[in-house]
Amino acid sequence: MRLTWVVLGAVLAWSCTSAGEGKLTPSQTSEIRAEVERAMREAYDLSKPNVAERMLSLYPASGPVVSAAGGRVVGSKDSLAAGIRYFWNNVGSNMRSPQWIWEHFYVDVLSPTSAVVTATYRIPHRDPQNMPHEIAGAMTEVFEKRNGRWVIVQEHLSDRPSNDTVQTSMQTHEHH
Repeated sequence: MRLTWVVLGAVLAWSCTSAGEGKLTPSQTSEIRAEVERAMREAYDLSKPNVAERMLSLYPASGPVVSAAGGRVVGSKDSLAAGIRYFWNNVGSNMRSPQWIWEHFYVDVLSPTSAVVTATYRIPHRDPQNMPHEIAGAMTEVFEKRNGRWVIVQEHLSDRPSNDTVQTSMQTHEHH
């Protein structure tokens, strides 16, 4: 899977450079990296209101968006929006004192109008019974600059297995 992203990034970088967009200076690369990271950190800040709408603001107003998560792929903003709202209304809104913590955050700037983010995160919180709980995962998102805004045009999200799932899996493998 990682090789696929490396190849995609290389092809995208080559096509953008060959289209005459030219090479970026280190200063331009740093500025783009900061813009993309700032947009993501602001959208995923769980201490601010309207979380679902801020997350949705990372996607283009129109046109295709491809999102892969949980073994499924959706190809429209409407489907993606429904999924984000479902998650927030049924899971996110039940979290008490959630905090989005970025563990690793990598931004690869491919051209003046394209970047790829790969990040890991965790969301410690308390569940409705006031018990400690955590959701965690990884994401890779392809950004494109459209109308002066960085927006996600493709993404892949994966949940980190819970400790219970890992324990069960390890016990199952020990018995075989």
